[in-house]
Amino acid sequence: MSETVTVDDVWKAFLETDRRMQKLQEMQAETDRIMREMSAETDRIIRENSLAMREMNAETDRKMQETDRKMQETDRKMQETDRKIKQVTQQIGQLGGRLGEFVEGLVKPACIAMFRERGIPVDEVYSRVIRELGDQRVVEIDLLVADTVAAIPIEVKSHLKVEDVRHHLDRLDQFKSLFPRYASCQIYGAVAGIVIAAEADQFAMNQGLFVIVQSGETVKLANKPDFKPKIW
Repeated sequence: MSETVTVDDVWKAFLETDRRMQKLQEMQAETDRIMREMSAETDRIIRENSLAMREMNAETDRKMQETDRKMQETDRKMQETDRKIKQVTQQIGQLGGRLGEFVEGLVKPACIAMFRERGIPVDEVYSRVIRELGDQRVVEIDLLVADTVAAIPIEVKSHLKVEDVRHHLDRLDQFKSLFPRYASCQIYGAVAGIVIAAEADQFAMNQGLFVIVQSGETVKLANKPDFKPKIW
């Protein structure tokens, strides 16, 4: 047998339904509030990230511009350095040429007397004796002291090194074939230097060469009086 629903039961059910509706509305309102806060927070984060990205991009652009400026400055400095190196190299070359001319000018006036004292009858001195070969090579003798019976090719350096002596020895071996007008002469060899590298002078003497060194405002032969020169 079914229970009888009274007005009081209906009223209670209505009140419970109303209470639940209010609760649901409160929950919906809370959900809306949370969603709004989340949306606001999301918007804030997006704005902050967007600002950060713009700042990062701006900083990146600034650094790239600064890097580009520094690279251009480095390139300019490298070009300036290259220019200075070329200038210094040119100046050194010019200085080396002038030093060579100075040493030749110091040696040349003393040559005839020096070698006559060693019993070699010479009476002529030539500067920069050049022989052009058929294969476009050029052979140059810095100083050549000679007469009809003897010739002395001299290698002149501001700084004489062992390799300079070796080079001159090779040239002496070919001298008569390169300069056939002296084929019947006795050929001696000499090297001269204002500064002489260690062992270069002794090496030259051991090979039978005269060694000319500075002595005050002139030059002299460093070889001992009993030195026996090699004859080519």
